[in-house]
Amino acid sequence: MADYLLGLDAGNTVIKAVIFDRQGNEIASASAEGHSRMPCPGHVERGLDELWTNARKVIRTCIEQAAIAPRDIVAVGCAGHGNGLYALDLNGEPLLGIQSLDTRAAALVEEWQQQGVGDRTYPIGHQKPWPSQTPTLLAWLKRHRPEAFSRLGTVFLCKDFIVNRLAGVRVSEVSDMAGCGLLDVANRRYDQALMQAYGLGDCMPLLPRLIESSDIAGYVTDEAAAQTGLASGTPVVGGLFDVVASAIGSGVTRTGAASIIAGTWSINQVIIDTPQLAAPVFMSSTFDRERYMAIESSATSAANLEWLVREFFADVLANGRSPFDLCGELAASIEPASDDPLYHPFLYGAQQNGNARAGFYGVAGWHTKAHLVRAVLEGVAFGHRQHIETMRSAGAIFNEAVLSGGGSRSLIWPQIFSDVLGLPVSIARSRETGALGAAIAAGTGAGIFSDFAAGAASMVRMERHYVPNAGLGGHYERRYGLYLDLAEAMAPIWRRLSTPLMPAAGAVV
Repeated sequence: MADYLLGLDAGNTVIKAVIFDRQGNEIASASAEGHSRMPCPGHVERGLDELWTNARKVIRTCIEQAAIAPRDIVAVGCAGHGNGLYALDLNGEPLLGIQSLDTRAAALVEEWQQQGVGDRTYPIGHQKPWPSQTPTLLAWLKRHRPEAFSRLGTVFLCKDFIVNRLAGVRVSEVSDMAGCGLLDVANRRYDQALMQAYGLGDCMPLLPRLIESSDIAGYVTDEAAAQTGLASGTPVVGGLFDVVASAIGSGVTRTGAASIIAGTWSINQVIIDTPQLAAPVFMSSTFDRERYMAIESSATSAANLEWLVREFFADVLANGRSPFDLCGELAASIEPASDDPLYHPFLYGAQQNGNARAGFYGVAGWHTKAHLVRAVLEGVAFGHRQHIETMRSAGAIFNEAVLSGGGSRSLIWPQIFSDVLGLPVSIARSRETGALGAAIAAGTGAGIFSDFAAGAASMVRMERHYVPNAGLGGHYERRYGLYLDLAEAMAPIWRRLSTPLMPAAGAVV
């Protein structure tokens, strides 16, 4: 009897493959890290050939490690980072991979803000334009790269490209297309008026066939089977926007349940019964065939710790010790004080300000490396809090949350989250919540589970729980206020930093 489900999780850098049994136990896993290209300031791209090479490698490795017959894998599901822009050319060949860290379209977004474009897009797509958003990037290509634009055949998302390579189909599904602002969210369909608001009225033919997340998109082709080790004919479901997959894979399936993801992006989301809340939030997605996910997010989370490790702890990595564990130990060694340094986690801009930059503030001669590490962890948590307060102001009600993503693996960071947010925080047993959510979608599409909630009930378990330290409530209220005041004060400086210096008349450039 076929007893296993394969979940893929394709992030901005790493792609993972995990084989699960029906109880959510991880039978085998494999991962591969890709490379980003930054050909110009603000441009963040990847090679699609490398993405598919890495996908093939992790699937094959995972199956070999599991030592199971490929036919015992019931179905395949894939989660992938949302937004950015992935494209095939007119012949269906890989053309372009722009990642969701890209900010090339910041000036276009400012122009659209002055023109009120968001007032036309939000009522339909429940999202206003922002730099890394798929339709914004498509409009940027149309204006600034007409040659590349003319070669576009299909525009979709990261995980859709992998589904395309596995099953030979050009499809996307509702959670990702809603999350990137290309869907009439309430009616779960493409919309001509929405596309026209973005200046993309002629681009409807570029959008792929739309299905529900757990619908079977196609079946593993003979060619893909030979390349991956999967059995030819294995069902491949539409898959999920990775933030929705992580919510499902961490057991967040009931209305009002909240999921916080500390990954490359700061993701803060709550399941709602209706398409929108009482006030605007950053974006909305679908959750299952009837409900929706309200989402506040930005590229301001664990990518900051990854940068810190890469730039300042490379010697630790070379010595075979986990630099992330060391960072946790350093942060835990600090007794919180009122004059601790503050940090803005804006390495890739901020949702509220595309020109925002990261920075340490209030550093004094008596501060140590440990203080700066803790400042980064706290600054990321403050960024999450700002998003959560936006959702609460819009009417979202929740009193606890499940934390997932790389930040959840730390023993100190979840406690900082709980203290900063003033919420009880739980951590799911599986570290690979995105892959697990994708596997649950695959099991739902294959008929093993009746819906996502049933799949999560079977496959998800909680591992750790944290509660806020009452003695730190006032401390973090004050520091959060300073964090917000600093961001407001720095806004004109960030804008000046982002404004190109024009050469003097007659200068040679």
